[in-house]
Amino acid sequence: MKHYKYTPLLLWILVVFGNSPSHAQETIPQVEELLQQMTLEEKIGQLNLLTPGGGIATGSVVSKNVETKIKAGQVGGLFGVAGPEKMKMAQDLAVKETRLKIPLLFGSDVIHGYKTTFPIPLGLSCSWDTMLIKKTARIAAIEATADGINWNFSPMVDIARDPRWGRIAEGAGEDPYLGSAIAKAMVEGYQGTDLADPKTMLACVKHLALYGASEAGRDYNSVDMGKVKMFNQYLPPYHAAIAAGVGSVMTSFNDIDGVPASGNTWLLTSLLRERWGFKGFVVSDYTSVNEMVAHGLGDLQAVSALALKAGLDMDMVGEGFLTTLKPSIEEGKVSEVEITRACRSILEAKYRLGLFQDPYRYIDPERPDKDILHKEHRKIAREAAARSIVLLKNHDQVLPLQKNAEIALIGPLADNKNNMLGTWAPTGNPQWSVPVLEGFKNVAPNATIHYAKGANITNDVQLAKKINVFGPRAEIDERSPETMLKEALEVAEKSDVVIAVVGEASEMSGESASRTDLSIPESQKKLIQALVKTGKPMVLVLMSGRPLTIPEELALPGSILQTWHPGIEAGNAIADVVFGAYNPSGKLTASWPRSVGQVPIYHSMKVTGRPPENAAFQKFKSNYLDTPNAPLLPFGYGLSYTTFEYSNLVIDKKTVTQGESVTISINVKNSGSFDGEEVVQLYLRDVVRSITPPSKTLKGFRKVFLKKGETRTVQLTLHPDDLKFYNSQLEFVSEPGVFEVYVGTDSDTKNKVTFSLK
Repeated sequence: MKHYKYTPLLLWILVVFGNSPSHAQETIPQVEELLQQMTLEEKIGQLNLLTPGGGIATGSVVSKNVETKIKAGQVGGLFGVAGPEKMKMAQDLAVKETRLKIPLLFGSDVIHGYKTTFPIPLGLSCSWDTMLIKKTARIAAIEATADGINWNFSPMVDIARDPRWGRIAEGAGEDPYLGSAIAKAMVEGYQGTDLADPKTMLACVKHLALYGASEAGRDYNSVDMGKVKMFNQYLPPYHAAIAAGVGSVMTSFNDIDGVPASGNTWLLTSLLRERWGFKGFVVSDYTSVNEMVAHGLGDLQAVSALALKAGLDMDMVGEGFLTTLKPSIEEGKVSEVEITRACRSILEAKYRLGLFQDPYRYIDPERPDKDILHKEHRKIAREAAARSIVLLKNHDQVLPLQKNAEIALIGPLADNKNNMLGTWAPTGNPQWSVPVLEGFKNVAPNATIHYAKGANITNDVQLAKKINVFGPRAEIDERSPETMLKEALEVAEKSDVVIAVVGEASEMSGESASRTDLSIPESQKKLIQALVKTGKPMVLVLMSGRPLTIPEELALPGSILQTWHPGIEAGNAIADVVFGAYNPSGKLTASWPRSVGQVPIYHSMKVTGRPPENAAFQKFKSNYLDTPNAPLLPFGYGLSYTTFEYSNLVIDKKTVTQGESVTISINVKNSGSFDGEEVVQLYLRDVVRSITPPSKTLKGFRKVFLKKGETRTVQLTLHPDDLKFYNSQLEFVSEPGVFEVYVGTDSDTKNKVTFSLK
């Protein structure tokens, strides 16, 4: 690669100190020396993150005069652009046209893969395979850095218990224990062990904090939550990412205790930096500083000063820091010390990425062809998609299908590339995806496949316009619904089995895609009901970015595979499962409600003072008049083509002292006719404690492969911290008393042992 000139200061830094980035967060002398050379304006410029537009759309505002601002030293980083040529042009402006030649950061939203797109994060979490998830993050880093990106706005670790909220698709579901394990895996996958390695990238955990608890499931809405609930249920995944060494944090759009996250001193300083010891930098979400004006906290100058003083380091797109901090210094509203602190955090990240040693470290024109869409990457994408699929029902054991079957493949998502990648895949290309029809032909070339669209995703023209904001996702056919349905019934009649591929378009979930109706759209419901009436065996291949309300569909005489939006290898992976090349092992990571009226619903809800004694309605108990309390499908649920039997649950000690671990073992037998994998899950209930306990909480899991007929003893260990909780004083403690341990196939398991903590 061509060598570039540096300022004498930066050259001296490199010669004397070298470059040995690590996860260590000690003061970096090179950065301190550079800060002494910087003017106030140059420091403020580093706090400004812009997007030039014309690339990857992730918000409604586009920055203006970006080139001029870079030359003026008014930009610390860019996002929304990719490719070595474009990156080099921008980096040239920074390192050749500015006084101190400080390199730019290049960020992007690489949420579930870069060009090789994996299943949506909610789907990936259903694999319960943290090593696989880490591998997908590693591949995403390899591909994104090949295009010059060195900073990733991922992972999103918000706990989400309200499927009306579209961004539930981006996270790991409802549980803080599993969410924490996945947060750690993703940070390690993106960042590796050496951030200066040009195939690793800076991760950014988001959205701090509580964004998944938006009131009414409406995006960007307020959050009202006490700190005990925060610490025990919503904050753990963020903390896990910090403990894993994540280099940056993004704030959320919501308020916390009445103060928006981007200007919340308790959140960004007291909790994040002082209590958790975070040493990286904090960036706002897209214009969230400016949006504090609409929250009612003052004008742009006031909210920008509030954000800086609270601990925010970088302003995404809004330019409030750029345009108001200098006047605020002159008026005594902020200090240069505070600006220097923020600038230091950003420069340290650039140093750890190796950008001061080589600003072009991530810009190599030979890498895209070598590292992007590699055959091995697509192989992992196919595996990840198959492992994310959850078998909800296997009526009459119709699955897996024979590869020589005569099949009616029907539905608006059956031959549809535009919806395979799922939401938040801005760096992917839908046209590279494998639709279901193509996948069936690839995996079962001897099958006879009759295809018909059968229905539109929706017949609602206005809804379709909202869904199609990023391109055609819910196209309304020129043919009438009656004509399409007739064609579908004709192909069904001449087939042995019907496969109906139905559900949500990709942009029916995700950011700014909240829904109050969680059912399958009416146009597709009519198709499903008509297909059932043919009497042919039927399988629903259900795609969505969230849990849906499907009590009617679950009651029908048919099988259901929940595939989420599976990514670039969608069709091949679905075919692998349908035809038995892979035995589904996915387990739900968010409870599925019977109706939207149950929301929020999750496995670790508290018992209340008036618990019902059984599923039957009881007056003056905590229940509904019109539906049971229990979800339609519980957290952890998922079937297999084989069956698993649990027996002989044993605990190694009945009494435990403070600081001791306890080991639980159980025998798991594959009692069916197929080899398969099972996720063995451990739940804990603290029977009596100083604050009301949840009914049970996940505290361990292990995914095991068993050949048919094989029995294995699975051991799971509860460590001292697993018995702890945050009490009313926010102390992390364990209290003496009785604990119940449940181990089984999902959160409804009844296999129980008890022990006492002294």
